[in-house]
Amino acid sequence: MTKRFGAVTALHEAWLKVRDGEFITLLGPSGCGKTTLLNLIAGFLEADAGEIFIGGKLVTTLPVWERDLGMVFQSYALFPHMDVARNVGYGLRARGVPKAEEATRVAEALGLVRLSALADRRPKQLSGGQQQRVALARALVIHPRLLLLDEPFSALDRNLRAEMQLELKEIQHRLGVTTIFVTHDQSEAMSMSDRVAVMSEGRILQLDTPEAIYSRPTHPFVAGFIGDATVLPGRLLARDDSSAEVEAAGLHFTVPAETLGAAQPGAAISLYIRPEHVQPIEEGPGLAGTVVSRAFLGDRAELLVECGAAGRLLLRVPGQTATSRWPVGAPVRMGFAGAQPVAFVA
Repeated sequence: MTKRFGAVTALHEAWLKVRDGEFITLLGPSGCGKTTLLNLIAGFLEADAGEIFIGGKLVTTLPVWERDLGMVFQSYALFPHMDVARNVGYGLRARGVPKAEEATRVAEALGLVRLSALADRRPKQLSGGQQQRVALARALVIHPRLLLLDEPFSALDRNLRAEMQLELKEIQHRLGVTTIFVTHDQSEAMSMSDRVAVMSEGRILQLDTPEAIYSRPTHPFVAGFIGDATVLPGRLLARDDSSAEVEAAGLHFTVPAETLGAAQPGAAISLYIRPEHVQPIEEGPGLAGTVVSRAFLGDRAELLVECGAAGRLLLRVPGQTATSRWPVGAPVRMGFAGAQPVAFVA
């Protein structure tokens, strides 16, 4: 799909195939094109190029109501003058479903989201989480082929957000409905998705499982955007078809060769290392530095270590005594045994 708004290209030939029954997330920073892509799939926008198929049926030029999909908006978009039951049944009435069948399906949908006792309330009488459930029930009651969700949890507090994430995933798994979810929240995407499409500047840079996105990024933006990583400058020493030897901060690392393109020995590279792959050591090959800041996070501490020419390294240390053991100004030596870094051409 390609979509332009005047001189701005919001989507650059974005290509996506979603498997039947899959929960897939479009993840990226604001302005990356994820909501534009979702709106193209829904039919709220017209593409400048490309085609959309749902269940093998070409729907590119079909209006929204003929695409067999349900959608949950960021604002929920509930009708304030209707009670919960009427809100949920709106799509059924628009499709001419008989009243008796509407009542049965609305009751089933409200039971699914645990709101049966609130059927006669108005939206203003509901909490944010309850309103979100009503919007979800309204999208599911029509038995859509595809469920679209545009940052539906953004208005909820942290605890309620986590609760609704679990509920949505449970409902999606139970119904087996194919789902496309939009968010800029990494933890949300990684915990809920079967696969994640990481987007930047209108392009899908990588589409894979959460585990692969985190452990085996194929683009430097993905490596830097997903989770935390320290980037060390270095150079390529040697390579074969599957792996490469690189040097960074005076240390040697083995990395996958596929992310280095056609780079040859001597080429400048950037090495991405996850903080959990760095360990404090007493002696042996490693990198020495000084703690310049620290943060206590309950079960662990995060230390920012100044390493001279190598720059600053993020170190994640388990245990509640880590901050007292390594106060600001303390020297620390770091080792990389078992590290699985990735490298890209600088």
